[in-house]
Amino acid sequence: MRVSIIGGGIVGLAASHYLGQRGVDVVVLEKSTIGAGSTDRANGGIRAQFSSPVSARLSQESIAVWKRFEELFDTAIGYRRPGYLFLARRESTAERFRENVRQQNRLGVDSEFLTPVEAENRCPELRTEEFRGATYRAADGFADPHLALQGFSAAANEAGAEIRTGVAVTDVLQEETGERVTGVRTDEGTIESDYVVNAAGAWASRVGKMAGLDLPIVPRRRQLMVADPEIPIDSSIPFTIDLDQSVHFRPERDGGAVVGGHFADADPTMNPDDYRKKMDLDWAAEAIEAAAECADYFGPDSRVKRGWAGLYAVTPDHHPIIDETLPGFVTAAGFSGHGFMQAPATGKLVAELIDEGEPSLVDVSSLGADRFDRDAHLEEGTVIN
Repeated sequence: MRVSIIGGGIVGLAASHYLGQRGVDVVVLEKSTIGAGSTDRANGGIRAQFSSPVSARLSQESIAVWKRFEELFDTAIGYRRPGYLFLARRESTAERFRENVRQQNRLGVDSEFLTPVEAENRCPELRTEEFRGATYRAADGFADPHLALQGFSAAANEAGAEIRTGVAVTDVLQEETGERVTGVRTDEGTIESDYVVNAAGAWASRVGKMAGLDLPIVPRRRQLMVADPEIPIDSSIPFTIDLDQSVHFRPERDGGAVVGGHFADADPTMNPDDYRKKMDLDWAAEAIEAAAECADYFGPDSRVKRGWAGLYAVTPDHHPIIDETLPGFVTAAGFSGHGFMQAPATGKLVAELIDEGEPSLVDVSSLGADRFDRDAHLEEGTVIN
């Protein structure tokens, strides 16, 4: 069996590794360099706190790999687990948080609801008077996406996968009936394939069109920066999200912080081949101001060290598409900012789907592309912009 994977990000390389382990002949096709799309521009968050059961399960199965990544892949990824702290300003958000915790606990996710004072114990400079409640899970955290990508890349090579960079896919080939996929055409020739995997992230909709599909996956621009706060942030401080204000920060080295958020009402679709990858200075000022309204680590003397922009590949319900969308054409895209954290489970699911005919690690029957035609959108109340 031969499989062509379109996209050399973390999802594509995870899938290539797990397929290669099963003895499948795999080629990864990346038009740029590995990780050049969204992976190397990601924040690296890894959490199980989701209100959606399928998202929680994808993360739980992925965390089982992240916890053992250095042992399994002989690669240190800077995996730190200071926890995730979600903050609610509105009572309605706090009530939703209480239900989230009940749901997560039923799924085996050991999150807890905190009062603002209890949250302050986890994040000492928190402006407690601004909040009505919080959720916290001590075992959530973050890792270095670039190092993780290198680990999967080396493991995929060792498993026999071929990773070809600088090779653009120009078409997805199908039988004359227009149904089963038979391979891909690239700018270096044709590759016959039993399966084609669309792991193209922000380009996934374009790849879908090559197979005659209209995948509702759109690229949205998001920004991050590394800042020096006025009060250094200890490494034990959790990844903190002010959900109602749409700002978040996590500890970085030497007391610094990685700060992000989306504040504009407009959220236009981006051209993934032509968007501004540098941070906007006015956004940086707004992000620092919003972070200062959350915690006293930040203030007018906080200093921006560097920043960048990347792309979320967003679906209408902020859940990925993981399915065999056409015979021989597997989609694993549209993670809406969760692709890095859920890549290990996704890679395993893609391998199961192709090698066994159906996935079994997690029930992803709700993640088919046809759910949007059936108006069967999923709900997720912890989307981080």
